[in-house]
Amino acid sequence: DVQLQASGGGLVQAGGSLRLSCAASGFTFDDYAIGWFRQAPGKEREGVSCISSSDGSTYYADSVKGRFTISSDNAKNTVYLQMNSLKPEDTAVYYCAADPVIPVRPWDPWAYEYWGQGTLVTVSS
Repeated sequence: DVQLQASGGGLVQAGGSLRLSCAASGFTFDDYAIGWFRQAPGKEREGVSCISSSDGSTYYADSVKGRFTISSDNAKNTVYLQMNSLKPEDTAVYYCAADPVIPVRPWDPWAYEYWGQGTLVTVSS
């Protein structure tokens, strides 16, 4: 059973930081791509970042480049999203997702087979 558990969301002031965690189980972690997505009220789900657990290659949406960092701890089967310099527009429910195939379009939610529950990030101005 593939399971993804996202955590670490919360309320933070603009300019602050949060670190999200995605704990994975039920699959060989280092064969998968793990992505972070977010969805704000009334908006479509947006690809934020992705990492290939096998070679560490990464993808970032332009809106988060230079502020967010994705990393993987294969020994703990956990992917992290360090979010710095947070802005009110980063407010959303954040989801992690996994797929055994490294996606050609890592920002595309349809490229991921497995999804965890979301964790809410609220950035106040």
